Formats: sequence, structure tokens, C-alpha cells
Amino acid sequence: MRVLAIDPAIRNTGYAVLEGDPRKPKVLTFDVISIPQKVIQSAALSAIHTHLAAVIKTYQPDEVAVEGIIYVQSHQTAITMGAARAASLIAAADHGLRIYEYAPRKVKMAVVGKGTADKQQVAFMVRALLGLAETPPHDAADALAIAIAHLQASDPIRAKLLDRRLV
Repeated sequence: MRVLAIDPAIRNTGYAVLEGDPRKPKVLTFDVISIPQKVIQSAALSAIHTHLAAVIKTYQPDEVAVEGIIYVQSHQTAITMGAARAASLIAAADHGLRIYEYAPRKVKMAVVGKGTADKQQVAFMVRALLGLAETPPHDAADALAIAIAHLQASDPIRAKLLDRRLV
């Protein structure tokens, strides 16, 4: 199985493509779509959609995994994050891909073993689990962690640990 995982945000959307066995996945690519602050929101959303559509076309994933909605105190932040998430989901839906959602706590539990792990712990464990030469940027590390969680959820032994939902 090949999975595209997305950690959506308006300015820094992390993504990763992994394939193979949940115990030893192969990393095909990962990066962060960075949008400068001076770019207006509509153009940023278009850039996210376009970039992810190109990733989908290049890597032909079987499924997409995305981080679920998180609680934020600011309504403006929630709206902005929701818009970035929508741009990501539309790129996947345009290509007919099944989309799965994972709660951030579940992703951290799958990768670190602790649902309250911080970004540094997630990045460190992602590097270790995937045998990467360098620690990836936090947004890319989060996407890699989502991909790992999704692959684990496809493993019947580990699936009970993760609540995966179709979006």
C-alpha cells in the first residue's frame, strides 16, 4: 500500500508518501509546502491544492491519511486551518482517493507511545523508525507520523490501537 499523509496548515503544510509493510515502511518523499505570509489566503489555498495534486500525480498513492481536527482557542485559527484542510482533502477527492482521518493523540501514541508527546519527540521517533539521516522539519515529521499511523492501522494486530475514520 502507498499512502499520502498530510498535516494541513495555511502557511506550512507537511506531507509524506510512504509505502509497504507497516513494520518497515519505505519513504518515497516528504516535504513542507511553505507559503509566505505576504501571499493572500486564497492564493495560499490554491498553492496547497496544486502542490498536493502534483504529488498525487507523481506518486500515485492508494489512500490519503490526514490529521483530524484539533481544538484551537481562536475561531480565526480554526477557520484558517479548516480551509487548508479542505484544500488538501479536495486535492485527494479530485483523484478519487479514500481519505482517512487520525486524531493527533492517536498519531502520537502510534509513533511515540505517548499521546501527549511534543513535536521534538515525534520528529525524533519518526527519524529513528524510518532510518532517516536527518530529523525532518516538524510539519513534515508530523505528516510522516500520520503515514506511519495509517500503515499501522492497516495491520490487523495494531489496528485496534488506532481509531481511523473515513472523511
